[in-house]
Amino acid sequence: MAKEIEWNKRFDIGVDSIDKAHRKLFSIVHKLTYLSENENNGPWACAEGIKYFKNYAIKHFSEEEAYMQAIGYKGYEMHKRLHDDMRDKTLPALEKDLTKSKYSQESIHHFLGICLGWLTAHIMIEDRAITGKGFNKWKRDHSGEAALGLENAISNTMQEFFKLQADVVSEHYSGENFGESVISRLIYHSKEGKRIQFFLIFENGLVLHIVNSMLNMQFRKVDKLVSNTFKMLSEQITNQIGTYFSSSGFELESSHLMTMEQLQREFCLEYSSYSLLFDTGTGYFAFCIKTE
Repeated sequence: MAKEIEWNKRFDIGVDSIDKAHRKLFSIVHKLTYLSENENNGPWACAEGIKYFKNYAIKHFSEEEAYMQAIGYKGYEMHKRLHDDMRDKTLPALEKDLTKSKYSQESIHHFLGICLGWLTAHIMIEDRAITGKGFNKWKRDHSGEAALGLENAISNTMQEFFKLQADVVSEHYSGENFGESVISRLIYHSKEGKRIQFFLIFENGLVLHIVNSMLNMQFRKVDKLVSNTFKMLSEQITNQIGTYFSSSGFELESSHLMTMEQLQREFCLEYSSYSLLFDTGTGYFAFCIKTE
């Protein structure tokens, strides 16, 4: 894993102070990975490292925002909302999970996986757009009131169907790999030719919990039977949540499972209109919607 998180010059955006901060953040993640995998290190070592990462990241966000304002960057407002989402929702939710689990290796890997995935995508897409080396992908912002109804619909459905409390971790999930997952893609169409795509990304542990509780069985791994059972459950979940979009006139066109690589390629083309990441205490899941 260490080789995957070493600095690569393709991450440089051409602003020395920002590039130095990014290198520092990758360096901290690199050290945290080592700490988490070395059994001789106690939870306090990881806790201190994560605290340092958080403080440095927040400081960097402020400095980067000041730079964007100084050059009159047109994408400042959307970019700042991404920072705010990470600072005010994602990091606190991940910290809560870490504390609750007493800094278990699984919770630390959740933290590192989401932060590293977010950093990589954010630098390569949003930060490079600051200097004209790329184009930002969050064209439309459906956070705030626009996403609140959807968040409530998802939370209510998870509670009603599976007796699980779903807390929002991020309102701008961009395909971060938060662990081995089952990914379902559903495409609906209307008579007028409009399409809506739903992506459900559920962590394996959460899938097992849901399937076992629904079928009153004890599957110990996500096999083909479990995956296909979840695929069918995804349709029920989506149909329930789809009422938020007044999509009663839409019919299911196709439904299939995807790999994480396929999902990330999909996100490379275009981010979803709505893209939410949740923590249930039993596992993470993301719910994403692309509308035309």
